[in-house]
Amino acid sequence: MAMKRNGKSHVSSDSDEQFMSFKDVSLGPHEAQLRFRLIHFWEARNPVKKTLIGLEMLLIDEQGTVIQGFIPPGRIKKYLPDMKRGSVYKLINFYGSKNKPMYRVADHLATVSFTWNSEISALHEIPISIDEDRFRFHSHEDFETNCDLKGDLYDVVGHMKLVDGQTLIERPIIDDVKIATTRHIMIHVQSLDGPVMKLYLWDQTATDFIKKFNSCENTPTVLLVTTVNTKRTLALASMSSTRVFMDNDVQPTRNYLTWYVSADVITKRETLTIADIFSYMSQESAKCTATIDDVVHGSSWYYIGCSECHSKATKGTNSLICTNAKCAKVNTTGVAQYRAKISVYDNTEQAFFVLLGDAGRELTGRHASELVSNYFKANKSEGADHEVPIPETLISIIGQTHKFCVKVTDHNFSGNTRAVTVTKILPLDTPPPTEASVGNDIGATSEESKQSGNDVCEPPTSRGDPADEDSKRTCGSADPGTAKRPRCGN
Repeated sequence: MAMKRNGKSHVSSDSDEQFMSFKDVSLGPHEAQLRFRLIHFWEARNPVKKTLIGLEMLLIDEQGTVIQGFIPPGRIKKYLPDMKRGSVYKLINFYGSKNKPMYRVADHLATVSFTWNSEISALHEIPISIDEDRFRFHSHEDFETNCDLKGDLYDVVGHMKLVDGQTLIERPIIDDVKIATTRHIMIHVQSLDGPVMKLYLWDQTATDFIKKFNSCENTPTVLLVTTVNTKRTLALASMSSTRVFMDNDVQPTRNYLTWYVSADVITKRETLTIADIFSYMSQESAKCTATIDDVVHGSSWYYIGCSECHSKATKGTNSLICTNAKCAKVNTTGVAQYRAKISVYDNTEQAFFVLLGDAGRELTGRHASELVSNYFKANKSEGADHEVPIPETLISIIGQTHKFCVKVTDHNFSGNTRAVTVTKILPLDTPPPTEASVGNDIGATSEESKQSGNDVCEPPTSRGDPADEDSKRTCGSADPGTAKRPRCGN
């Protein structure tokens, strides 16, 4: 399909199909169709651990509305092979997540998150016009007001004054070896209505800049960078979502070529920092009905527990030792117990739950120890320290709707962590059991939750970010001193 570099491309489709506009996308699950152009997509990674959080996207529909999209890490391989920047797609079934309040790349209140039953297909012949791109420019006054607030990520267009410390009077010679070592390049840029600012392009964005800069026949002078983080002392920093355009690439850079800007060069160096973003829920109910959207990859779905109390067991010099101070059993027999992290949603919110002990068995019908044992029987070459991958039995729960009994403690509302630990699965069609009838089950898993380490999870407020969204999906440890047994009754 022939496409203009910046503008609209005409495509056609079956006019009988009904598509939801991005303006009508609300929070919650949707069994509807979207039609959009994929402007850009990028990996979101934890800036500290570098673990993959998911694939983020920037989408635009035929009305020119821009919205952010998100694909969880476990589904990237399913959808990525069919994705191409600039192409038009149809998406069926999705979840409207809350757009992140920090490091936003779109104004829309929602994010289009791919769920377990989402279906996407490329469209080639549809009789509508969809913009190829959309930029969000702000005045220098807006920049000064909002910098260091970790809010919106700005698109900036300006005139390059220095590239890696060199003027553009003669074509700068960029030291590729130095850039590869420092992982960034600094450009001094002056916008139309403001002073000269320092722009730090990091990692892949720095590589993209150098490649584009060196490929230009004439020395480029105009630079447009998208989704940069605004810092004080007149500094900008690229993000994983940042794109680079020069001179005649897009209409805004072509327009800027008609303007001449001159200003003093600011050379003071500013140290950049990376901030983690935390978001917390205020849900207080001890039970809820939700649909399982995914089994989260990247962390172990089980732990080795004490055979007596089911608390986490650690390796001693010659044996396993229980970490529960009340048990402290030496030479304990290690038994695999569930500690699986799942993504769930209802009509109002998304969250991460952690399945502990019997809750996992109630969902799958299989003990964790049985699944681990079966894996090693089938893979005899693997050592005892090998981590067993998520079994198909656990994957099969995706798409199921259940009533969950969850453990909520005072520690949930301390402002530092969020513990949403599932202790029991309640039938959908019968009244929930009384506290007395489930007391024994909860007592065991309550102690496990204090000892197992990864039972504190924060819910996603959007697609779940984000490299900037990494902390939403980070699990911490619940405070054993504040753990309480949940109430599952009415």
